[in-house]
Amino acid sequence: MKVVIAAQIDLDPAQREEALTSAKKWIDGALAQDGCNHYEWSADGNDPSRVNVFEEWESEEALAAHFKGPAYAGMRDHIGTFGMTGAESKKYLVSKEGPVYNAEGQATEAFDS
Repeated sequence: MKVVIAAQIDLDPAQREEALTSAKKWIDGALAQDGCNHYEWSADGNDPSRVNVFEEWESEEALAAHFKGPAYAGMRDHIGTFGMTGAESKKYLVSKEGPVYNAEGQATEAFDS
């Protein structure tokens, strides 16, 4: 089953851009890992201190391998040097998946067609 991680990290606003720009090697390292479908760290457009994190992993095993690898440790250590003032992160085990829009082009909360 897929695993999704959603996180928000608050940094010193004066350092946020540099933190994200200089994190490219850690982000690229995670994206290159087996089982990584998506790994994005981006500036929040509404909060000058916030970084939003979205990750999608093929399985709990893929996520476990990430947590044991250099991309995770490198990013953890890297981001901590930019005046972190807060962080919240959660992981979700995905039991269902489907498109947002149905065949008629309407947004729907339903997972079945």
